[in-house]
Amino acid sequence: MPISRCPLAPTYTADPTAPIPETLSYSFTLPAALASPSLARAATREVLKAHDLQDMLDPALQAVGELTATAVQFTESPNFYLSLRYRSSTLRLIAYDTHPRHTHPHLATACDTRRRAALRVLACVCRACDGTWGFGESPEPGGGTRTWATLPRASAASYGRTTGYRKGA
Repeated sequence: MPISRCPLAPTYTADPTAPIPETLSYSFTLPAALASPSLARAATREVLKAHDLQDMLDPALQAVGELTATAVQFTESPNFYLSLRYRSSTLRLIAYDTHPRHTHPHLATACDTRRRAALRVLACVCRACDGTWGFGESPEPGGGTRTWATLPRASAASYGRTTGYRKGA
């Protein structure tokens, strides 16, 4: 039995099993900096590889880049949060930023339009993967906005593959 420096601290043994898709559950706090989308993509790449989800790399990295770039653009704090989860054969990506939802209808419409425009590539990726995306008020204690994307593995694995038809062939 390992000895703890603190007599009240419980001792936990490390789980020796290799990561599998179903155990993918990560959250990152990132600075609201221009380099953060690149760092988020790099971390996501390694997490997906470790959990044997390499077949989802292309759409997942594109989605993470879009989510984090938008969070950096909109957040009103020095940080934002990114969550990666894999459940029911679907990768769930969520970015939380501190930009509050507007109560005035005209401001809310203008802000939502601006956010939707910033996420137009994400919309295309999700559509191509039979996934979903959206944004709304964050249920987290700090408030702000939650932006998400879901990518089902079966369709995300074939993202970007041609169907065999080539113009001029």
